[in-house]
Amino acid sequence: MSDVVAKLRASIRTPPFHAWLGVELVAGDAEAGTATVRLPFKPDFKRSPGSSQIHGGVIAALADIAGDYALAVSLGGGVPTIDLRIDYLRPAEGDLLAWARTIKRGRTIGVVDVEIKDAAGRLIAIGRGAYSTTVG
Repeated sequence: MSDVVAKLRASIRTPPFHAWLGVELVAGDAEAGTATVRLPFKPDFKRSPGSSQIHGGVIAALADIAGDYALAVSLGGGVPTIDLRIDYLRPAEGDLLAWARTIKRGRTIGVVDVEIKDAAGRLIAIGRGAYSTTVG
């Protein structure tokens, strides 16, 4: 594991929202521009009382965080989101895993694709994010 990935793994819960979500940076590859982020299920994520399905906003937040970290592992730090698109493919329940892959890391903008799967490996949602790469 690179020093940058180790640093990001240790600090992923520094933002209060990330801490509340409980996200974990499972893996990151600076050279490939990839990141894997795990989201352990919490009852607070339910979309309505009595439902076991996760609210779409939680899924969108996971996609955004994973996309950010796919770029952060190669840039050395987090980047602000410019645009985010999510396609929900099926209801989500339980723990989720997001895998993000950098498509383009430009001088000012980076583009990342994200796949979110449930614990059974079923594809729950896909997303694409655009991020500012002008960190600083």
